[in-house]
Amino acid sequence: MALTYSSYLKVEELLGLQQPVSDPPEHDETLFIIVHQTYELWFKQLLHEFDRVGEHFVEDRLFEAIHTFKRCRMIMKTLVAQLDILETMTPMSFLTFRDRLDQASGFQSMQFRQLEFLLGYKREGLLDHVPAGMFGRDRAERRYREPSVVDHFYTFLDGRGVAIPPAVRSGPPTAATRPNEQIQDALVRLFTTDPSMAILFELMTDFDEGLQEWRYRHVKMVERTIGNRQGTGGSMGVEFLKRSLFTPVFPDLWAIRHRL
Repeated sequence: MALTYSSYLKVEELLGLQQPVSDPPEHDETLFIIVHQTYELWFKQLLHEFDRVGEHFVEDRLFEAIHTFKRCRMIMKTLVAQLDILETMTPMSFLTFRDRLDQASGFQSMQFRQLEFLLGYKREGLLDHVPAGMFGRDRAERRYREPSVVDHFYTFLDGRGVAIPPAVRSGPPTAATRPNEQIQDALVRLFTTDPSMAILFELMTDFDEGLQEWRYRHVKMVERTIGNRQGTGGSMGVEFLKRSLFTPVFPDLWAIRHRL
């Protein structure tokens, strides 16, 4: 059979994946499912792109890294924009099916946890609250133990003559990224003397800002929808989400802004 648009994109299977649990189906549950499924697709793409960024850094491919960060930045803008659609759902309409979600919670998005870990935002014990055997947990655990994009960024900087402090290099892969003044000094030098590096650093900062914007918009959307209620699945809801607000994944790039 010849390949068609539908068969290539698996359209029939895709359109069969939206299955509301309310009976009869509440109108806004379809929107809720589609938006979150779309998020998971974009998370998959971001993981795909940042794996490539890691390769670019290790192989000292500056312009390829610039290109990929541009794409990641645009994906992040799309993720933020999708919240505008989700916010058309009122608290009342969400409550018509919220109780039927049982233990399901956005906290259980293993792809988003993978993305955090891949970007170096690692928190010990975060997966302890995820059911054993849940889809994607094993991949998230692997990402937690693997070097992050920031670790590969240090390799890239090392190849550009930056002396990475031994304390940074010798840390375990499970350690979260911490700002370092010695690295910041080198970033300022590269920022002010190498225009190509400055473009990369700005794109990295753009993406980081977009991720922080998405966190903020997500928190406000949840707060607007459920207030101070406990999250689905027993999660801590808004209070848990607030803990990660304004936490950059590339802290050294933010720490030098006043020096440029």
